[in-house]
Amino acid sequence: MSENCNQSCSSCSEDCAERKEQKTDFSEKLHEMSSVKKVIGIVSGKGGVGKSLVTSMLAVTMNRMGYHTAILDADVTGPSIPKAFGIREKASGSEFGLFPVKTKTGIDVMSVNLLLENDTDPVVWRGPIIAGTVKQFWTDVIWSDVDFMFIDMPPGTGDVPLTVFQSIAVDGIIVVTSPQELVSMIVSKAVKMVEMMNIPIIGLVENMSYFKCPDNGKDYQIFGESHIEEVADKHNLKVLAKLPIDPKISAACDKGMIELFDGNWLEPVAKILEKMEES
Repeated sequence: MSENCNQSCSSCSEDCAERKEQKTDFSEKLHEMSSVKKVIGIVSGKGGVGKSLVTSMLAVTMNRMGYHTAILDADVTGPSIPKAFGIREKASGSEFGLFPVKTKTGIDVMSVNLLLENDTDPVVWRGPIIAGTVKQFWTDVIWSDVDFMFIDMPPGTGDVPLTVFQSIAVDGIIVVTSPQELVSMIVSKAVKMVEMMNIPIIGLVENMSYFKCPDNGKDYQIFGESHIEEVADKHNLKVLAKLPIDPKISAACDKGMIELFDGNWLEPVAKILEKMEES
């Protein structure tokens, strides 16, 4: 389009049919002192499906396999990552930037709760401020030699997920869901948003899929029959894992000891991520 265009086609010498739409580049550069190889976004269509749990367990699983992992907690108004890892210290910084806090096993974490004076202080900010904070976690934090960064995003398809998809170089997305039929419909919304942003979807993880009774060893579907296979088939996606309802996992999170959880449900996901790292 001509620089002097007045939106009057009769005054323009260019052929409208040959004009190309100018797309705005919203991408943000990683801090110059940072090194992050792969970025994996963990999303969900709605809250309460265990997205932060899956984020934490994936970071722990990959860390156990010898990879240096990190978590960028983008759920600014509902941060739960520090609690799951039992982090009590606050993030520090220098003239160069902010430094993430390391967990007991060496996982780097940045969350708004690591910047607040009190963990229970609410973050009463409007969308643009929250989105800007998430971008600063990418641009202003010094992430050292990270093999896998997991971004724990707030539920839905609003400001923050859009900001992350547009601003951060995300290599792949994992969608977390639960068995209810209503959730399946909302998951489709999240999947379609990611598809619109042209970001690869690694697959689906179903949380609270079943409960294994300790008395008889049988599996019970507490939330009814799962619909994850239908959603996966509809969007040509893989079902990566199904996590059970396990009181031990909840207890580990409540005590800040998620790094001690005992379970291999996410190992198939870890193997897929390993292949991404090798490519």
